[in-house]
Amino acid sequence: MIPVSVVVMTRNEAANLPHCLSALGRFAERFVVDSGSTDGTPAIAEAAGARVVPFRWDGRYPKKKQWCLDQLPFRQDWVLFVDADERLGGALVKEIAALMSAGPRHAGYFIDGHPVFLGRRLRFGARNRKLVLFDRRKAHFPTVPDLDVATMWEVEGHYQPVIAGTVGRLRHSLTHADDKPIAAWFERHARYADWEAALRSDGRMADLIGRESGARRWLKACLGMIPARPLLVFLYGYVWRLGFLDGGPGFQHALARAFYYWQIGLKIADARRRAEPPAPTDD
Repeated sequence: MIPVSVVVMTRNEAANLPHCLSALGRFAERFVVDSGSTDGTPAIAEAAGARVVPFRWDGRYPKKKQWCLDQLPFRQDWVLFVDADERLGGALVKEIAALMSAGPRHAGYFIDGHPVFLGRRLRFGARNRKLVLFDRRKAHFPTVPDLDVATMWEVEGHYQPVIAGTVGRLRHSLTHADDKPIAAWFERHARYADWEAALRSDGRMADLIGRESGARRWLKACLGMIPARPLLVFLYGYVWRLGFLDGGPGFQHALARAFYYWQIGLKIADARRRAEPPAPTDD
């Protein structure tokens, strides 16, 4: 068994959880931390041999990821956070097993995620990279003043844990494949856009970006200042990262990402407009 504790956070993930858990059988323990699912998610987790832990957010800090680090009865020092709509391939599992066997050189590792869009796993285009494998004794999720962003509710936003030590990156990637209707993608990204717009509109995002290192800090800082950001995001994914080689799904994914960043810009402008004092009116 791979000496890593896997944490899968769920809320009504019956469509995705079986595929997620089926790839995690070699890990020493698997926790499914469930937020009151009503679609049979806990039963699916138990049938797959995972340990189900109920979670109910109290509206304060810590949010769900940090709560997991604080409260779950881990038997392993290393943890891997996996979303229910993420799937680990055999090569990635073998890489993690070899890493643990040899002894990790770093305190945490980034893992790339390849999206599946309109049923096709995209080989090119933009992808995400998350710091999800780490020594829990050396990690914590920072407290970000974002409780005013109601749509982000119980889970930490788009930021990485703080690691006391060096950070590496694994060679193999996982697959991000949501089997829910495409409307779920837009609903989820509308919430992410609310969160990012709120933090960018009043400067809170600058503190988060300051915790990044190297090229990630520079890219995130520049992305917030560049005009025509949606167009550049589209060109980056579809042209620079060769997203056009993924055919129609590659085009649609690049367009959807551009729409996401368009939402952020529009919501920032609206937030700043609302924050301005009302213009004087003539008597």
